[in-house]
Amino acid sequence: MDMETVPGTFAGTVFALFGGALLLWTVTRAVRSEPVTPGGGTLGTAVAGFFGIVSLLVGVWLFLTL
Repeated sequence: MDMETVPGTFAGTVFALFGGALLLWTVTRAVRSEPVTPGGGTLGTAVAGFFGIVSLLVGVWLFLTL
């Protein structure tokens, strides 16, 4: 493994794990009809889902650019 690929691998792992965990948590809370954010509301669910998807896609993109 080259020295240049180590930071990309680490960042890709962090983004992919965070995005996957955030999506899993958001979907689980939404299916159970529990609030995703304090105060409830569908906007918080949508924002959390959006950032989960974006984080997961960034992690995948980082892995593909190695």
